[in-house]
Amino acid sequence: MIRLFFDCDTGIDDSVALLYLLARRDVDVVGIASTAGNVPVDVVTSNNLAWLELCGRTDVPVHVGSPTPLEAELMTTEDTHGPLGVGYAELPAATVSPSAVDAADAWIEASAAHPGELIGVVTGPLTSLATAIRRDPALPGRLARLVIMGGAFHVHGNTTPTSEWNVAVDPEAAAEVFAAFGGEAVGPPIVCPLDLTESVALSPDHLVLLAAAAGSNPVECPDPTDDPGLRSVADNVVIRHLVDALRFYFEFHHAHDEGYLAHLHDPFAVMVALAPDIVETVPARVDVELTGRFTRGMTVADERSMTGEPNARIATATDVDAVFDDLIETVGGFARIVARSDNPGIIDRLRDDSVP
Repeated sequence: MIRLFFDCDTGIDDSVALLYLLARRDVDVVGIASTAGNVPVDVVTSNNLAWLELCGRTDVPVHVGSPTPLEAELMTTEDTHGPLGVGYAELPAATVSPSAVDAADAWIEASAAHPGELIGVVTGPLTSLATAIRRDPALPGRLARLVIMGGAFHVHGNTTPTSEWNVAVDPEAAAEVFAAFGGEAVGPPIVCPLDLTESVALSPDHLVLLAAAAGSNPVECPDPTDDPGLRSVADNVVIRHLVDALRFYFEFHHAHDEGYLAHLHDPFAVMVALAPDIVETVPARVDVELTGRFTRGMTVADERSMTGEPNARIATATDVDAVFDDLIETVGGFARIVARSDNPGIIDRLRDDSVP
């Protein structure tokens, strides 16, 4: 089994990423860190717990991170992800509680329990991981691999003209994490920046294929001519909530003249974490601007080692069609199992290769 620790600010695309991880029969999600970002940390935590319970995976511990970034005031983006972070979806409230271990200590404990084996993935601000490294500077050396969704290097930012959301929320945390990596003893993380993740754009046609893979009826195809907020009537509970979440994301991007689509930054990052050979990368020294009046949160990539040895590998290219083929097959199959299982025994069903 692949041991993986997931740090997220759930979030519509984080939700899809979580479903993908739960769907993978070969992945043991040893813990989830709820980090403030898209929505406040209590909402992030509620979303993670709700998705896990909906999918029959209350065995996965959820850890609560700091309610604020290391130094800055928290900014959230409900206009992008909806007031509860999951678009129009109304997830059933979870009946389980988060772990008493906070997100930073959970990072430390997971890396100590699986030294040299644990894969870490961060799809939100780096606050929890930076806090963990402050408490235990040896943590990076115990990870088998780290993948970060964040940064914008040769494209405009999506939060300021020069900064990407996850870094912009907590630039100090991002700077500290990058500074902790690199060198022979601590391999550089793979960074999935906007340069690449914005090419992983889900369309309504992809959503149709996903619903079909799940055996969901009716198969719905959101359209920009639909009334805003139109709710799904799909009979598959996972697909119904996904359609409601992603419709909000479609409408947001459409309102900002980006097309009726949904950028799946975070699912792509978790896919890279599990199969790093799906991307081409370039080594670079990555630093984060902390003081610029117009450039705070900007990620600067030195690809010529002018300022030091590389501390990151920046993902630059992928086969987007193959990414969506994998995502649709994996999440669609999982949604089919969840709908048929009524939840009890779902873990065993997922690991039973005879289950269609």
